[in-house]
Amino acid sequence: MGTKDKASDLTLMEIMRRFSTEEAAREYLEKLRWPNGPTCPHCGNANSARIYKIEANPAKKIRAGLYKCAECKGQFTVTVDTVMEDSHIPLNKWLIAFYLMMASKKSVSALQLQRVLEIGSYRSAWFMCHRIRHALRPTPSQGGGPLKGTVEADETYIGGKRRGVGRGYRSEKAPVVAMVQRGGRVRSVGVDVVDKDSLAEVLLKHVATTAKLNTDELPAYVGVGKKFAHHDTVNHRRDEYVRHGARVATTNTVEGYFSLVKRAVYGTYHQIGRKYLRFYLAEFDHRYNLRDTTDGARTDAAIKCIEGKRLMLYPSLGKPRTHQ
Repeated sequence: MGTKDKASDLTLMEIMRRFSTEEAAREYLEKLRWPNGPTCPHCGNANSARIYKIEANPAKKIRAGLYKCAECKGQFTVTVDTVMEDSHIPLNKWLIAFYLMMASKKSVSALQLQRVLEIGSYRSAWFMCHRIRHALRPTPSQGGGPLKGTVEADETYIGGKRRGVGRGYRSEKAPVVAMVQRGGRVRSVGVDVVDKDSLAEVLLKHVATTAKLNTDELPAYVGVGKKFAHHDTVNHRRDEYVRHGARVATTNTVEGYFSLVKRAVYGTYHQIGRKYLRFYLAEFDHRYNLRDTTDGARTDAAIKCIEGKRLMLYPSLGKPRTHQ
């Protein structure tokens, strides 16, 4: 397809033109997941001479896109061992859903996806969104290692608004700690409580001790701050937001990230429960970390994260259950 295969050209109109059928979407997903040819998800065989494509035959109930591995005799499609496995939603709708979630700066609701993609039920659309978010949760090999350089850290409370109470109301909100490598990646983590022990655990896990740590004046940062190369603080209570000197001290970058998160919560989701917070944070982090790329490149990067991740649903409770 020439230049049309470039991720930078993958727009919503391009998706609608190129992937109007499920077969076209399947071919695109196969190129993203298997750039060098199909790989068996059962045994890891990547020898194209030992993998055979089975022609679709509706009369014999042979589905499209089916392959057979000559090594382990297993059969598979491009969705096996991914978040899309066992889904009855057509692949072209999955592709559009990935794009809309990655291109929407303030996120897109499951109800809107249900309407736009003509998905049969809200439950299916809601589960689809969580499966995409689960794909975006990085594995240890995908995380990129600890944050380095100058890292800004801050905490906030996420949940939603409640009528009749002030902005400081927190009893139904979940605390979140975010760390931003200045000019680079963000890592956000939900915690049970904001104290010196939880902050120390999160910071030492996600930030290299050679980093220069920037925080606000919260006393809980004092102890763990000594474990890093430098620890500079700004005092918001005294209206200090940037301090210039040998090292510029500020938390404006991480606070900017929180502003994007809260706009998505207030404007799109309205409320986020604690048990699903980790899924939403993965979505927010992915979009922020690829903020300097195109919507198409961000979508391709999200699709490449689907392998080896499953999200099951308890039928009676409707709670996601992860397998990774």
